[in-house]
Formats: sequence, C-alpha cells, structure tokens
Amino acid sequence: MHKYKILTKYLLPLMLQITAMAFIAFMMKSAGIETGYGSVIGIILIVLSGISSALWGILYQCRYHHKNLIKIIIDFINVKQRVKSYLLVIMFLSIDFGWIILNKGFHAESPWLPILLFLKAIAFGGIEEIGWRYTFQPAIEYKITYVPAVFATFICWGIWHFLFFYIDGSITVVNVPFFLLGLLTNCFILSALYAYSGSLWICVMTHALINALSQIAVDDNSIVNILLKIVCMIIAVGLYTKMSTASNIHGQRKQKTM
Repeated sequence: MHKYKILTKYLLPLMLQITAMAFIAFMMKSAGIETGYGSVIGIILIVLSGISSALWGILYQCRYHHKNLIKIIIDFINVKQRVKSYLLVIMFLSIDFGWIILNKGFHAESPWLPILLFLKAIAFGGIEEIGWRYTFQPAIEYKITYVPAVFATFICWGIWHFLFFYIDGSITVVNVPFFLLGLLTNCFILSALYAYSGSLWICVMTHALINALSQIAVDDNSIVNILLKIVCMIIAVGLYTKMSTASNIHGQRKQKTM
C-alpha cells in the first residue's frame, strides 16, 4: 500500500472533495437554487473546489516529504531561478501561441488587463501546480515512464477540470476538443519545465501566463495552431529525454569514481 500512497493520500481525497462539491452543486441546481458566481454558497463551492489540488498537495508534501507550509510558500514565489528556465518558458509560449501572435494577436481593453489577469491566474490556476506538478507528476514518474505519466496526469487533471467547470457553471461554453488538446499540451510543457528546473514557481508562472494569454487571445482554432501544440509536446519529450540521459551518464560516472 505504501507505494500507492500518491493515489490513496493525494488523488483519492482530492477527487472525493471536488466530486462532493459537484454533487452539492447538482443538488442545488435541481432544487432551483442559484449556484456559480451568482451566489455566496456557489462561490464557496468554487473556492473549495479550486483549492482542492493545492490543499491535498500541501498535506502530502508535509506528511511524506517533511516540508512545512513556509517552505512550500517559498517555493511557490521563488522567482530566483536560472535564466535558462525562463528562456525555456519563453520558447514554449512563443511556439504555443505562435500562430496567434503572427495572425490575429491579442486583444486587451486596457494595458493593465494582462497584468491583472496574470495575477488572478496565479491565485486561480497557478496554485493548482502545488498539486499536479509539484506533487503528483513526480510521484507518478517513479512508477511509470515519462509519457505515460504525463497522460495519467492529463486524465486526472482533465476529470478535475470538468468537475470544476460544472461547479462554476462554465461547462456549457467549453470547447471540449480544443480544451483537451490545450490541457494535454500544458501537461507536457509544465512537466518538462518542472523536471528541468525543479521549480514550483516556474510552473506557477507558466500556468498563469498560459491562462492569462488565452483570455486575451483572439481565437483561432486552425490546423496550424494544432500543429504548434504538437510541436510543443515533441520538444517537451525531447527535453525530458535529454535530461534523463544526462542524469544517467552523470550517475554512471559518479559510480565509477566511487
């Protein structure tokens, strides 16, 4: 049972919490009670759902990795990272949003709007990284290889998102195929960045930037956009493979010198 603790001590309680919130939302809607952002109890359900991955990630880190809340907060806001990590973020975002940048671009009613959206996305999006990349993905990678681990995270993260969309009332406007493609792309990008940098902040920042840019991007679900997302996935796999190879070579050299 010990080797499955990431499933029983993180994933299971996380899914039980957000499923319970979704069930309460369902019962409220069935009774004709307003949910979503239009009511106090709806907002409470949204908040409890939104923090669920971070909450169980924190509890898992404290119990099994002997970290405390202060350490996790420091990791969450630690902007002092290698320049190469930031350059990788720029590279991934430039490719992911490449066609939008070259074609229809972004539209913001105010120059301050992107900054406000970014700060909001850190609290409502970036915080998820405490659970998924900081806690879940690395644990899964100990059990299975990188690509299957990414898909495992994608499936769990996807279920979590659709339950959340039901709770906040946005599920009816979700473009499911393109959302899933974007989510899968994000899984590859964020997991590769975390494996490379070991930084929670890099994942939080990238997640927040993706959310903020997506909100001001002029929609263009063209074939080029899809192909660029596939390119991001391929680069992520290549980056992870390169790192794993370098790590194995370093380990072998270290053993020889002992």
